[in-house]
Amino acid sequence: MGDQLGRRLARTGVAAAFSLTCVFTPASAQAADVLDYVALGDSAAAGPLIPGPDPNLACLRSGSNYPGVAAGLLGARLTDVTCSGAELNDLTGRQHGFVPPQFDALGPQTDLVSVTIGGNDADLVQAAISCINLLPEPIGRSCADGFTSGGRDELGARIDAVAPRFGEALDAIRDRAPNAEVVVVGYGTYIRPGGCYPVQPIWARDADYIQNSVDRLSAMLRAEAAEHGAKFVDIGPLSRGHDTCAAPSEKYFEGVIPTSIAAPLHPNANGMRAFGQALSEAVRSEAPTVS
Repeated sequence: MGDQLGRRLARTGVAAAFSLTCVFTPASAQAADVLDYVALGDSAAAGPLIPGPDPNLACLRSGSNYPGVAAGLLGARLTDVTCSGAELNDLTGRQHGFVPPQFDALGPQTDLVSVTIGGNDADLVQAAISCINLLPEPIGRSCADGFTSGGRDELGARIDAVAPRFGEALDAIRDRAPNAEVVVVGYGTYIRPGGCYPVQPIWARDADYIQNSVDRLSAMLRAEAAEHGAKFVDIGPLSRGHDTCAAPSEKYFEGVIPTSIAAPLHPNANGMRAFGQALSEAVRSEAPTVS
C-alpha cells in the first residue's frame, strides 16, 4: 500500500513541477494525480471551536484541524468526516442520530486515511474534568486515588478494553479502502510532569495520572497500528513543552480556561499546524526519490 501512495506522491510532485513549465495541463491529468485523503476520528482530530469552521456544525469540525493542514501540505483532496465526541461505534453507525457513519467516506479510490480515536471510548475527557480541584490539597478529592483504589487502574482497564476494537476498526478500514495508506495519529502531551497548579487546577499526582493514561492510550494505538499494518504518528514528544502549562503563544493544547479560540482540553490552531506538518512528513516519507 505504501508503494502505491509513494508513487502517487511522486507523480503529484512531478505534475506540480511540470505545470510550472507548461502553459496548460489537462484538468483530467491533474485530478488523476491528486491524493484522495479521508480523515476519520474524534475531537482531537476535528478541532472544535478552532477558527475556520466546517459547514457541518454538528461535529464542531474546523477546516484548520490537522487533516486540513496536512491536506494543504500534501496537495490532497480531503474528505474530512472527523466529528467531536466520536467513538468507535460512530465509524460504522450514525452519530447524533443523523451524521453518516465515518466509514461511508472510504472506498477503493482512497489513497490515504488518517485516524485518531479511542479517547471517548475510554472516557478520558470526563476523567480529566473529574480531576479539577480549585483548592490545593488536601481540600478536595484526588481523582488518581479514586481511579486506582483497591489496587486497580480503572482508566488503564478502559484503555485495554478499547484495544481489540480499535484493531478491528483498522482491519475494517483496510477492507473498505484496500489501496490506502493508513496512518494512526496518537494523542499528545496535555500536561507536563507534576502539572502546574494552580495555572491548571489539577493536583500534581492527578496531572501525572491523567497524562500517563493518555500516554497509555497512545501506546495502545501504536501497538495496534503496528499489528494491523498502519503507520503511527506520535505527537506526544512533539507536544512536550507545548502543553496546557505553557505560555499562551507556545501552547498546542488549551487548558481548563482556554487562552485562544479552541475547546478546553483540546488542541488549538498552533497544535493542529504542528500535528498536520508531522502527518504530512510521515506520509511523504513513503514517497520514492524522483530524479
